[in-house]
Amino acid sequence: MAVHHTTMNIFIFFISVTLLITHALSLPLCTDSSAPLKPKTPLVFCNYNGSSCCDSVQDKNIQKQFESMNVSQPACASLLKSILCSRCDPFSAELFTIKTVPRQVPVLCNSTVSSNSSQTNQANNNFCEKVWDTCQNVSVRNSPFSPLLQGQAPTPANSSNKLTDIWQSRSDFCNVVGGPSLEDSVCFNGEKVQLNITTNSTKAPPTGMCLEKIGNGSYLDMAGHTDGSNRAFFSNQKGQIWLVTVPEIGSGRGLDLDESNPFLDLTDEVYFDTQFGLMSIALHPNFAQNGRFFASFNCDKSENPRCSGRCACNSDVECDPSKLPPDDAAEPCRYQTVVAEYTVNGTSSSRASVIPVASPVETRRIFTMGLPFTSHHGGQILFGPDDGYLYFMMGDGGGGDPYNFAQSKKSLLGKIMRFDVDKIPSESEITSLGLWGNYSIPRDNPYLEDEDLLPEIWALGFSNPWRCSFDAERPSYFMCGDVGLNEYEEVDMITRNGNYGWRVYEGPTIYTPEKSPGGNTSVTSINPVFPVMGYKHSDINKNEGSASITGGFFYRSTTDPCLHGSYLYGDLYAHEMWAGVETPENSGIFTVNNISFTCAKDSPEPCSLVPGSSLPALGYLFSFGQDNNKDIYLLSSSGVYRIVPPSRCGYTCEYETPTTGPTTSPLTPTRNSSANILKSSFKSLFLLLLFFLVLVFSPP
Repeated sequence: MAVHHTTMNIFIFFISVTLLITHALSLPLCTDSSAPLKPKTPLVFCNYNGSSCCDSVQDKNIQKQFESMNVSQPACASLLKSILCSRCDPFSAELFTIKTVPRQVPVLCNSTVSSNSSQTNQANNNFCEKVWDTCQNVSVRNSPFSPLLQGQAPTPANSSNKLTDIWQSRSDFCNVVGGPSLEDSVCFNGEKVQLNITTNSTKAPPTGMCLEKIGNGSYLDMAGHTDGSNRAFFSNQKGQIWLVTVPEIGSGRGLDLDESNPFLDLTDEVYFDTQFGLMSIALHPNFAQNGRFFASFNCDKSENPRCSGRCACNSDVECDPSKLPPDDAAEPCRYQTVVAEYTVNGTSSSRASVIPVASPVETRRIFTMGLPFTSHHGGQILFGPDDGYLYFMMGDGGGGDPYNFAQSKKSLLGKIMRFDVDKIPSESEITSLGLWGNYSIPRDNPYLEDEDLLPEIWALGFSNPWRCSFDAERPSYFMCGDVGLNEYEEVDMITRNGNYGWRVYEGPTIYTPEKSPGGNTSVTSINPVFPVMGYKHSDINKNEGSASITGGFFYRSTTDPCLHGSYLYGDLYAHEMWAGVETPENSGIFTVNNISFTCAKDSPEPCSLVPGSSLPALGYLFSFGQDNNKDIYLLSSSGVYRIVPPSRCGYTCEYETPTTGPTTSPLTPTRNSSANILKSSFKSLFLLLLFFLVLVFSPP
């Protein structure tokens, strides 16, 4: 039957969306769920010395495996070497997994790969047939193409196999070892995986960032309501939290906040001072249904006996708190860091989306730890968008980390921790694992592979992680600003079991501590993950210098299309801000531009300017925030600012379409934007597309 033009256009639209989703799912990732890194020592055997999933030890092991195969035919040997070395490929997690099942060899490109894949050029190589044609009659000892791939009994050790001993035909062989990986079509063609992606290199950096001031209060953290509405929670350092309806951009209205009626008031629990207070808030992913709310704060055990916990300076890390000098006149571990759970009206069955008040009585103390010093204790908490676990960012304790806590695997200082707060641990579990509170350990925390690690640890080697975030479009991109000491402020891309170098390194350079009663970690004993962005203190504001980094967010709003995809961060002094653009996309390589910013003249609240400049007088830039429309906020000591269309400040953006209506695009999800949703949407879309094809092309 004839297909109507409108119907064909709909068909083409479905194909286009399918391609976009397919492309979005291909991200560099190693088989152990870590991010690929540049090897500290160049690889000798495998040609993966850029971004790689192998270090020199793994490279040597692959070489030994290859030599044990004893392949006499040179052409076949070359192909088999490339196949073994593909474990070093930055996309090895996808190459060695199909339908969530791990494989012994990568998915080899063959003719079954879709011509519409993001890897089309490599997919057309038909590498699988090449391997068969070259190696089918070559004896290979300990062949990687084991019958295990077919679910049969394993091949005896040291046996020599030809491909023809295992498979009857080339078709049978490629049906098993070839084909698309996961819902993508990433496959191995004998060379490093290269996606057909467009880069951002030709896109001009934004001319400037326009802000509007919508509130005069000073807040330290912000969290959008999980119901997807335009409501958000704001918390101050003193210990108060408000639930606020955020006005639309362009409405001319500011935050409607009644300071006398907080959602939750913890000022009786929180110890507030320059370095202390309510550090962070986090809503349970199902908060709208269960009302569970979490707060991270500091308390003073001399004033509140319930505050007391074990000191982070302890015998496990060869530290004696009685021998530590007072810090700012405070005895060691007088101040504690706490993560506690609360609920709306004190009951998890309350409708959090309706009742805007929480009980100040803790329902559960998640974590308590004494702080040996009075600075660098982080305190941010975040729920992972994919896994639903609670991430807890902890600094090294301050003072230049003299006890080397950040590198000690038996200390929780200088770490990012990861808790399961949905599973209540048993007393025996708390005792056997030596837990610091009432939480469970996720099954894939890295301590299972590294018995020296405390089970809470997700990543280590931090000075003071100050403001971390997950990318709303790519949740595998977990970014943190980490405060430096003397020279460098850094932005890190966080990966499971990554060691971020402090205090062996400060940023990308070796650091020599002034004092080290706790000993040192040698440079050669770690494989550090170096920052992807950052700045030197000497590079900015020669008169005032740099204070410390404030980590931000990937900008995913449609409000300023010229900022879209940029990672925004700034300095605490709020005179400098940066936009990092990943070029090419999904490479982990960022081009950073210093970005100018000013305040719109029609801002709902008047903006003061720094004398003699066009800079808004932000005071101190404490944090960035993000709402459910993915709009970005700046939380500063002088108020709350929001990024608005650049034209309101006279900046030009060729992609901006002036509008007087709401800034949320109907194609932009207002909540729960994550790779998981993309994956499930892909499956649904694929089924819908099949149904559509049958409907359109079936005979009447």
